[in-house]
Amino acid sequence: MTYKVVLFICKILLIADIGITSMAVAGRYIPFIPDPSWSEEAVLTFMSYMAVLSAALAIRRGAHIRMSAFDSYLPKSLLKILDILADIAVLILALIMIVVGWQYATGLGAKGFYTSIPWLSKFWMYFPVPLAGVAMLIFEIEILYNHIKSLVIKEVM
Repeated sequence: MTYKVVLFICKILLIADIGITSMAVAGRYIPFIPDPSWSEEAVLTFMSYMAVLSAALAIRRGAHIRMSAFDSYLPKSLLKILDILADIAVLILALIMIVVGWQYATGLGAKGFYTSIPWLSKFWMYFPVPLAGVAMLIFEIEILYNHIKSLVIKEVM
């Protein structure tokens, strides 16, 4: 369910990005279409959300770049152990993203404001990092559980 929610958020952000960018570009050349001053900062913020959330989605699908050149030469049980080790490393990264990202968002981000949107806190610019960390944590717990389960089931048989 978390995967579907994060994917839906990414789709909405992409649609908003395309719409705002199209309006801004058209506004530069067509006199009756407004060119909002906030368009660039909004698009960049939306893109930062999409970048980290789509990276979390790639974790869930196992679509990240990985070194697999030696996989055919290693025993299957060692590969599963290495997968679990990699899962633990990503889990630690997710926890760091949550803790440090939240500190930045509530600390540095809460003190600043967007230049072209002065009523909006820069908290929203830093918030994608802990948000993606939470998504990564959820996805990685599921993946880690499945790897451990496959390792245990293999040993029992």
